[in-house]
Amino acid sequence: MTAPLERPASQAPALRHRLAERGVDRQLLLLAPAVLFVALLFLYPFFYGLQLSFAPEEGGPLASYAAFFTDPYQRNTIWITLGLSLPAALLNVLASVPIAYRMRGNFRGKRLLTIVLVVPITLGTVLTAQGLLNFLGPAGWFNKILMSVGMAEPVQLTGNYWGVFFSLVITGFPFAFLLILSYLSGIDPTLERAAATLGADWRQRFRHITLPLLAPGLATTFCLAFVLAFSVFPSAVLVGNPAGETRVLALAAYQAAYEQYDYSLASAIAMVMGVVELLVIAVVLLWRSRLYTGSTGGKG
Repeated sequence: MTAPLERPASQAPALRHRLAERGVDRQLLLLAPAVLFVALLFLYPFFYGLQLSFAPEEGGPLASYAAFFTDPYQRNTIWITLGLSLPAALLNVLASVPIAYRMRGNFRGKRLLTIVLVVPITLGTVLTAQGLLNFLGPAGWFNKILMSVGMAEPVQLTGNYWGVFFSLVITGFPFAFLLILSYLSGIDPTLERAAATLGADWRQRFRHITLPLLAPGLATTFCLAFVLAFSVFPSAVLVGNPAGETRVLALAAYQAAYEQYDYSLASAIAMVMGVVELLVIAVVLLWRSRLYTGSTGGKG
């Protein structure tokens, strides 16, 4: 009765010994649930969608891609989405740098200011869009103020490009700010103090010390902010013009799947979204690698 109970206990040290002999870190086994999670919720849907994009009801395997790229109305969604996501991500990153740079120090009201800057990330896209309509809409507070001081007609800031752009900035800035603040907090402040003792002012310290060290973090933050903005969907409908200047790729994929019931075309549009995102990220990461290589003086 005791031998079968002792066998698993004796096998465990043997397994650990074999793993150690092969140079395998046993702690890597803890990644198994995460790998399974990624495989089930990302890899399987991705490869299923990829296969579906090459299986249209009519035409050859590339019929869905041909239908997308040969239709100017569909193809233009790529430039519309890039025209929204790239400026919004760039503005969020650039605006975060000076604020996060100042927030590194300790001052009165720092916690309250941080909460105010981060609160928009908790509002959600729908609530943000509703707030924009109430404030910037034709009958919103902003236009009422302009009309009261003599403006003849209300300024159109919603139902177009600007409504979606403002929504992306409001929801994306806290995300970029928190990342930039974490990167800046990891830079040793004694480096700037040493430069100050040598006569460098704050501009010189930021340009020659802080910015080069922060550049890799800026590239990473931009990539994440871009991906967040590139997948815009609710804002394009709620505060944009979904049939015209804010018909983004995500909206085109939704219409193909749930209005035209062409799941192959919808999958093809989703694949195009992924490729465009990867191209932009690859360009940014290439710039980051070259910048890092140049700053260290290496060639590889």
